Amino acid sequence: MQRVKSASSVLSRYTANNNGGFISRLKRSLSSLSNSPLTDDQENFVLVEGNGASRTAILNRPSVLNALNTSIGARLQKLYSSWEDDPDIGIVQLKGRGRAFCAGGDIVALYNVIRQGNIEQGKEFFWTIYNFIYMLGTYLKPHHALMLMQVALLHGITMGGGAGVSIPGTFRVATDKTVFATPETLIGFHPDAGASFYLSHLPGYLGEYLALTGDKLNGVEMLSCGLATHYSLAAKLPLIEEQLGSLTTDDPSVIEGSLQNFGDLVHPDPTSVVHWIETLDKCFGHDTVEEIIDALESEASRTKDVWSTSTLKKLKDTSPLSLKVSLRSIREGRFQTLDQCLIREYRMSLQGISGKITSDFCEGVRARLVDKDSMPKFNHKWLLVQYSFSLHLIFRDAQWNPPSLELVTADMVDEYFSPVTALEPDLELPTKLREAFL
Repeated sequence: MQRVKSASSVLSRYTANNNGGFISRLKRSLSSLSNSPLTDDQENFVLVEGNGASRTAILNRPSVLNALNTSIGARLQKLYSSWEDDPDIGIVQLKGRGRAFCAGGDIVALYNVIRQGNIEQGKEFFWTIYNFIYMLGTYLKPHHALMLMQVALLHGITMGGGAGVSIPGTFRVATDKTVFATPETLIGFHPDAGASFYLSHLPGYLGEYLALTGDKLNGVEMLSCGLATHYSLAAKLPLIEEQLGSLTTDDPSVIEGSLQNFGDLVHPDPTSVVHWIETLDKCFGHDTVEEIIDALESEASRTKDVWSTSTLKKLKDTSPLSLKVSLRSIREGRFQTLDQCLIREYRMSLQGISGKITSDFCEGVRARLVDKDSMPKFNHKWLLVQYSFSLHLIFRDAQWNPPSLELVTADMVDEYFSPVTALEPDLELPTKLREAFL
């Protein structure tokens, strides 16, 4: 069977109301992660359906928005490896159970193991997830452009690591229920899981905007900007799954045609960020965060437009150090391959969980999700991972260290891109065996 990557591209922003009911439900879901181990051998966290040429992998942790842990990453890699070795299997559907595709990483489980001094488990988490992402975006060299055709059904919340395990694949179907974001800067982290690669390849400087602000996109916007390859109403998903499950070929043109049969013609809302792309490029095309903010302030003063004003507020509520390292990460990603981005992001993620440079996101998880006292007491002795992809819906008043852009030194930023120690090994990826498509 032929497994050639299909390449149609397009992106979006979510403007749904963040009502208190949704936020409180999301908060309860994230809080419940604290009792979940980072490494768990329960195979039912990823269910498998299908036969013949098609398989469906189902992320099955609906109570925690299908958050990823190390075991899920390892099971996905094991499953995909076995399917890749089977010449009769060519199509894999990936979906989430419940109201989320995948909200990202299991942040409180990471918090718990690292607070207990087991930073090695945190490293294993990133190592495992990043390796699966690399596998998803590559093909085995001996087969010369052969790969599994993944169709990710992005129904519901798709954030951070959830985007990481879907966007490198062949097809991404967004729906009217899709909510996409990479909100890591809002919790003192950086967009990772391959985000510096795919965000940097979006039109203009949209990737910088999404990385720095953590803004949300809906399914229509994802399609219009390149993160999704197809858009269908959520009510059609059962029909799509049935159609794909009945295919006896993995020819991408046949899969493309099947998805197009269920597609819906839609246009971004008038308030969508895609209609502000000219202003966005003018502001986010600058070399530094300070220049970007200056440009936004000038635009807001001149035009009094809502977009510039709201974007400024988002940036000023965000971790200053995260803003600077994330901008540099996206800019470097423009000139790097997928494997180079993942290796660099691995270094950055270990710095983030080590607490050596800052404890921004570390103490925030304790205050907001663990003790829930909403009183962050920033202390560099805390070692904690705040690896969340949904918290931008909750956290609005975090305090940061350093508290301002002026206090973020070049040395701090450089250190964030360096190994935690001189002896710390870099992420190892099977680059001699596999080849990235882009």
